[in-house]
Amino acid sequence: MSVPVVLLVASSGGHLTQLCSLRPWWKERERMWVTFRTPDAEAALAGERVRWAFHPTTRHVGNLLRNTWLAFRVLRERRPSTVVTTGAGVALPFFVLAWLLRIPTVYIEVYDRIDTPTLTARLCRPFTRLFLAQWEEQRTFMPTAITVGPLL
Repeated sequence: MSVPVVLLVASSGGHLTQLCSLRPWWKERERMWVTFRTPDAEAALAGERVRWAFHPTTRHVGNLLRNTWLAFRVLRERRPSTVVTTGAGVALPFFVLAWLLRIPTVYIEVYDRIDTPTLTARLCRPFTRLFLAQWEEQRTFMPTAITVGPLL
């Protein structure tokens, strides 16, 4: 029997930094990361199991298709117990396919969007089992979210 794997998916930069700040939660779990291959991501995830996603994702249909294929392969090979993200665009294909495969998804809205939801939050909403907010004000546009407080 295989050990349940948590799949952590995020764009590099601030999105990845916010997931990394959850280290006390994920450090004892079997995990795999999906992010963009950038110098900051390589440094932050040294020694971790990582699958590199394709970027840019904004308005780039080719990379959306490549990341959808990547999501299909990763979800099929690893069958994670949960997919967790802070966004951005790379998360969408993973959430859609996880939803189709009945794999629970957790979306954590980023800390710097207090008044309006991010585009990724709006796109991932139909495929998200659990929304987490970093600010109570974010619950105005995510009323079912649980406020966990700022990650950074």
